This record gives sequence, structure tokens and C-alpha cells, in this order.
Amino acid sequence: MPVLETARLTLSELVPEDAPFILELLLSRGFRENIGDRGVTDLESAGGYIDRVRSGYAANGFGLWRCDLTATGKPTGLCGLVKRDGLDHPDVGYAFLERFWGQGLASESAAASLAYGRETLGLPVIVAITTAKNHGSIAVLKKIGLRDAGTIRLPGNDYDSAYFTTAPE
Repeated sequence: MPVLETARLTLSELVPEDAPFILELLLSRGFRENIGDRGVTDLESAGGYIDRVRSGYAANGFGLWRCDLTATGKPTGLCGLVKRDGLDHPDVGYAFLERFWGQGLASESAAASLAYGRETLGLPVIVAITTAKNHGSIAVLKKIGLRDAGTIRLPGNDYDSAYFTTAPE
């Protein structure tokens, strides 16, 4: 069932049948370099990842959604809102298969997710994190209106992440 639609994308809740796509995305070089290893190595662990995302829908009323090209139905990536340990506010997150980079899909889906969080869910503050070297992601976050708020170290990480927020200074 679609959650959001943009000019080019349909964002929908993940379902168990998405395991092959999730496996491809989470094993991609771009995902592993920019987001990290989520312990997904086969279809079974991809299913476990989907189960964890789906539990967030029930617990928080939001989560990561599959982003499909509306014209073809082809999955391109994930985008949505996430509740992360170490962050006081929901986080807008996204990841796309590398063949879809540079087309504005991350900006389009992240802007829609941000609007959904603020307008539909009434979230007063939404944040985002990325690695300091991920200049593409930093550009997306600035483009959708988040401001640079320095760095933050999340529990379990041995590095700082670039931190962005919708909160005023």
C-alpha cells in the first residue's frame, strides 16, 4: 500500500517479498561505504531486516519505505523516518542503488518524507545524520532545508556523524 507519492516515486511499506531488493541494496558498495554493514548477507537476514523495519511502523507510526519508480514499479531505494538510539528526534534516512544516484530521487523522497513527518505526523523537529565524507548526502540534506548542527556520536559508533536538524538555532 503506498504511503506517499511524489512526481516520480511511490513510497510503500516494506513487505517480506522485498527481501531480494533489500539484499541487493544493503550489500551494495554505496550502502556499505556510506551507511555501514547491517549484518544482511542472505535472503533470510534480509527478511529479518524487513521485520525490524516493519516493527517500527507499528511502534512509531513511521519507518523506511521502499521507493519505486512510479512509471515502471522498479524499486530504487529506501527513504523515510527512523527512530534511532542516541537521537532525540526522528531521523530522515535514505539509501538508493548506485544506478539511481544523481537523478534527484534522494532529494525528492527525502523532501516528501520530511513533509509527511511535519504535516501528517506533527513532528516538531526532524534530524538527519551522515558521514562527513558523504558530500552527496550532505547536499541532499541542505537542499531539503535541514541546517548543519555540527557532529554527533551515536551509541556503539567509534566515529562522529555530521548532524542536521530542522530545529531553529
